[in-house]
Amino acid sequence: MELYDVLIVGGGPIGLTCALEAKKNSLKYVVIEKGTVANSLYNYPLYMTFFSTADRLEIDEIPFITAKPKPGRQDALEYYQGIARQKEINIKPYEKVINIRKSTFFQVETSRQIYFAKNVVIATGFYDIPNMMEIPGEDLPKVKHYYTEPYPYAFQNVVVVGSSNSSVDAALEIYRKGGNVTMIIRNKEISRSVKYWVKPDIENRIKEGSINAFFGAELLEVKPHSVIFKTNKGEIREIENDFVLAMTGYLPDFEFLKNLGITLKGECQNPDYNPETMETNVDGIYLAGVVCGGRDTHLWFIENSRIHAKQIIKDIISKN
Repeated sequence: MELYDVLIVGGGPIGLTCALEAKKNSLKYVVIEKGTVANSLYNYPLYMTFFSTADRLEIDEIPFITAKPKPGRQDALEYYQGIARQKEINIKPYEKVINIRKSTFFQVETSRQIYFAKNVVIATGFYDIPNMMEIPGEDLPKVKHYYTEPYPYAFQNVVVVGSSNSSVDAALEIYRKGGNVTMIIRNKEISRSVKYWVKPDIENRIKEGSINAFFGAELLEVKPHSVIFKTNKGEIREIENDFVLAMTGYLPDFEFLKNLGITLKGECQNPDYNPETMETNVDGIYLAGVVCGGRDTHLWFIENSRIHAKQIIKDIISKN
């Protein structure tokens, strides 16, 4: 039986940071990733630009060099996958964790084999489970919860739900490729978290009428060739529609966490963990990155959760 000091679930930026920290401290580790390295970033929109500057996305003090002050998706993939290669990270891509149970040690069953570990770090992010609208017609093929590029939506009637960065980027890109864009937004204004260099653009396109926007509105039903929504005045309207981009956010895999025995608290389903060590209420299971925030997926991101790796590995070493 091969026994690891720590098994890390998730090969994104924070999972890689945990792996680097384990390696520096001579711990035997392995990273299990269900997709490619930095899989969530791989699934981001093709032309996405980060809000953060490159230095804020660096891990383990490895310089993130890019010609642009704010890196894009491809820059980030080159950086994180390059680190995995150069540092020879022990990562198992395209291997999904199926079950984790504990006797003397943790027994981690994956789609390929069984691993044994003294400790487990969950760094799975949140990009895999869409926050569903739970309305009639959401299961129609024309409803998309992920957006990659504007070209499929050229010359189409497209409804974009939401006013976050992903919603705004999609709306602007599709409009500029000839799409007829209507935004349906629950709030009274464009989100204040939208990138500062993009916010004036979307507000001006709405003001001039290039992009239709209904604030304080709610999408009620999706039909094969139309959508029904309620305006801020309570009016029920139906408009022609070819595609719906439901940019309503994403959630951590709460069922996975509950199956591990991790306590989830309150409406936000905040996992129970020690903020000093990142260890959960289950001895030997740690959390790192976005997954720590429960439904509040804007609480943790790369630049403020990099520290989790040092906290976790320090605690693991202290128990040896």
